[in-house]
Amino acid sequence: MTARGDFVTMFGGVFEHSPFIAERAYDAGLMLVPLSSKSVHDALTSIFRRASHAERLGVLRAHPDLAGKLAIAGELTEDSRQEQAGAGLDRLSPTEHTRFTELNTAYTEKFGFPFIIAVKGLTKDDILAAFEKRIHNSAEEEFATATAQVEKIALLRLQSLLPGH
Repeated sequence: MTARGDFVTMFGGVFEHSPFIAERAYDAGLMLVPLSSKSVHDALTSIFRRASHAERLGVLRAHPDLAGKLAIAGELTEDSRQEQAGAGLDRLSPTEHTRFTELNTAYTEKFGFPFIIAVKGLTKDDILAAFEKRIHNSAEEEFATATAQVEKIALLRLQSLLPGH
């Protein structure tokens, strides 16, 4: 495998199902050796921010619903599964699950992408409170908030891939 292939294999999933970000970062020569979570995050985020609105929307849409159908079916990426489980979203009561489902549906209908939040360090109650607050944002505010959350998720994933760097 080429150095580019290795890089994309390692970092192509940092932005959910969006390896084009890692490909473009590598091709642009943005990678500084030795790799660190900060340097890789800076490079990937730079590419993400320069992507077209449609491409960034595609990245948002690649994220799963929180506690949604993919989680129930066991079809989340391993990163998403661990992140959601860490926040207790795999242990919702039937009432909590119903509320998440209602909010997921309303949010996606309003904004055209799933609710995205970096769940590390948050409880299901924290997430629910953020969900209930953010659903009242304007489309522009929520696009900006969701893309910032995607960047935060990417940093957390990179910190686990490159611990101590």
